[in-house]
Amino acid sequence: MIDLQKLTPRQIVVELDKHIIGQKKAKKSVAIALRNRWRRQQAPPELREEIMPNNIIMIGPTGVGKTEIARRLSRLANAPFIKVEASKFTEVGYVGRDVESIIRDLTDLSVSMVRSEKTATVQKQAEQNANERLLDLLYPAPHRKRRGAAAGEPENGGDSEDAEERMRRTREKLRAKLAEGQMEDKHVELDVSSDPIPMMQIISPAGIEELGVNLQDMLGGMLPKKIKRRKMTVAEARKHIAQEEAHKLIDMDHVIREAVSRVENSGIVFLDEIDKVAGEKSTSGPDVSREGVQRDLLPVVEGTNVLTKYGMVKTDHVLFIASGAFHVSKPSDLIPELQGRFPIRVELTSLTAEDFVRILTEPENALIKQYIALLETEGVQLNFKKDAIEEIARIASEVNERTENIGARRLHTVMTALLEDILFDAPDSKIKKIEITGVRVRDTLKDIVADEDLSRYIL
Repeated sequence: MIDLQKLTPRQIVVELDKHIIGQKKAKKSVAIALRNRWRRQQAPPELREEIMPNNIIMIGPTGVGKTEIARRLSRLANAPFIKVEASKFTEVGYVGRDVESIIRDLTDLSVSMVRSEKTATVQKQAEQNANERLLDLLYPAPHRKRRGAAAGEPENGGDSEDAEERMRRTREKLRAKLAEGQMEDKHVELDVSSDPIPMMQIISPAGIEELGVNLQDMLGGMLPKKIKRRKMTVAEARKHIAQEEAHKLIDMDHVIREAVSRVENSGIVFLDEIDKVAGEKSTSGPDVSREGVQRDLLPVVEGTNVLTKYGMVKTDHVLFIASGAFHVSKPSDLIPELQGRFPIRVELTSLTAEDFVRILTEPENALIKQYIALLETEGVQLNFKKDAIEEIARIASEVNERTENIGARRLHTVMTALLEDILFDAPDSKIKKIEITGVRVRDTLKDIVADEDLSRYIL
């Protein structure tokens, strides 16, 4: 986890540059919004609650990096993050998801995130405890009292002590073997819980909501847990037991408190396709709920209390980043109240052939690096010449101009068509070194690119 105190807006942009090409203006806006999170925490307590997040609307065609900017930002801040599509929600009274489920899902993700972090901190202790339980399964601990001895009956103290000492030495030897991994294939019998009862959906006034109410929780101890005995290797048993031990070592109340605090103070919601719920009010068809969705989103964005299975969660300081292509509608078509809750608007530019060249080569997870790594698993060395990369970028840009502009996603379709035969033949091929040149790119894709109808379907 990176310390936000040491991460200035300029450094945030540098981190984002490692994964996203271009879009300097958008990166600058989200970097300021992230830094303001830390600044708010340092402000005087009487002002802290009054400082509202600067929610952002990112405007631009698909595939230019809107979602990736928000996702990378959340990873940078180690913040709970959820991406939702505004078009999936309908206004209260219609069949569909209620907007408050966004916060419930975000809280679930936050609890999972914190639990994973806490589990990692106690993993070593959990594995030690698991080894002790495994030792009891393999060689139970000695009892001080002889099983058949009646109350008050004298025991042979010397024999008993000798037996206990022998058993203690044997257990120590087994403990050492367990620690060295010499007993991983030995089988033991372990009692494990069967799959939990399926989750129930609760019908609330707001519609069908996934409140995650479990029948076991509703009926309490009336339904005993179903336990079954399984035979497994020591290695498999260790995983089961270590999970149980880790769960015992974690204070779930503390996990939930921290998770809720993270949602309230650093949660990020990415509202995609916000333009799909913008537009003129209509009296027929699916558009009937467009303005209704905006009205329902408004209290969540401006700040309200949402009931989750972990208690009430305040949304006052959750950062909302909305995005949309706004081809048909425009941001001013949103209802005025919602517009006011997204004070920062950033326009993302369409990607050029030069941008595509950089996208293919510069980021840490660049597409060319991914394909080289994939073919290395087959023992095939793939090498892209500079003119090949430029030709791939040119073709992707050309197809975007002639058909739908899907941004950098076009590179995936071009690369798949280019490398299809290589990826298919790689396991059986005796050729272990393949060079991709500009001529090869043109020859492979010339028929598809030349035929507009064909390129529309394939690329």
